[in-house]
Amino acid sequence: MRTPAGIQKCLGSVNDEWQSGSRGGSGSNFSRAMVENPQKLRKNLKMTESDGYDLPERLKRLVETIDIANIFTEPLTRSLATLLEISAAEMNSDEASVLIRDGDEGDLRFLSAIGKVAEQLINIKVPAGKGIAGFVMSSGQPMAVADVGEETSFYSEVDRTTGYSTQMILATPLSHNGEVIGVLEYINRRGDPPFEPFTPAEMDRAAAFAMPIASLVNAYESAKLFRDLGEKILADDSAGDLGPVREWLGELRDSAEHREMMDLAMLIREVAGRGEAERILCKEMLESIVRYSDSKSEISFLTL
Repeated sequence: MRTPAGIQKCLGSVNDEWQSGSRGGSGSNFSRAMVENPQKLRKNLKMTESDGYDLPERLKRLVETIDIANIFTEPLTRSLATLLEISAAEMNSDEASVLIRDGDEGDLRFLSAIGKVAEQLINIKVPAGKGIAGFVMSSGQPMAVADVGEETSFYSEVDRTTGYSTQMILATPLSHNGEVIGVLEYINRRGDPPFEPFTPAEMDRAAAFAMPIASLVNAYESAKLFRDLGEKILADDSAGDLGPVREWLGELRDSAEHREMMDLAMLIREVAGRGEAERILCKEMLESIVRYSDSKSEISFLTL
């Protein structure tokens, strides 16, 4: 299958920008910048056929990785909701939610939530610097408020949108590799008010829950950012007519090989979700297959 010329330019720029980003700083920051400015991917177009790169093969791997990211994103959000339910029960809390950064201006949005208004909360945005979550995100410090009516930083617009009545909040930062990537919130107690304030011991407990939740958030963000990166490359019209590119992409995704790759990814997801022993066995088997493939001097997916 021949690669359209437009794809060669996009892929060449992705390679150059990714290499420079991986050497110079945070991969998540690089990915976010690329997603929000796809035109940057069309600069420094140094990768060409004459450089010896197998462009069709590399693009195929890129598309496969994007689609696999799609497959893994959904179970990550389900796992987040499950952790929120477990932790909220331990905190005797009525509602719990996770907010993550939305864009580069400091805004936040609700990624996951449980409780009476969970569905309404998803994707609601909190402006930069607003609310208790905004303070926790910017400061990296937890905050417990026994009465939000007495807290001037409380952002009441979320309650107006959902119809919920927030009385008290415990918010703690979600950190990964030293970077605050989101905020975990517990809202109200179970039962009817008046509610007992959150205690220092519960703040420590919330911080403990924040660690596995932060790992899930980071995995979700990584998968989503890479998926969005590829999709924006192919959706951006600034390079001219990308009709042939999208047609070629459709043919690739309809191919039997691509469907088999997605089936394999779903099988791995299923096995990995069954327990630690199954994950370890699956990992060992896959590593053995890669070693066998490498011993035959074939191109390994992991080295592309």
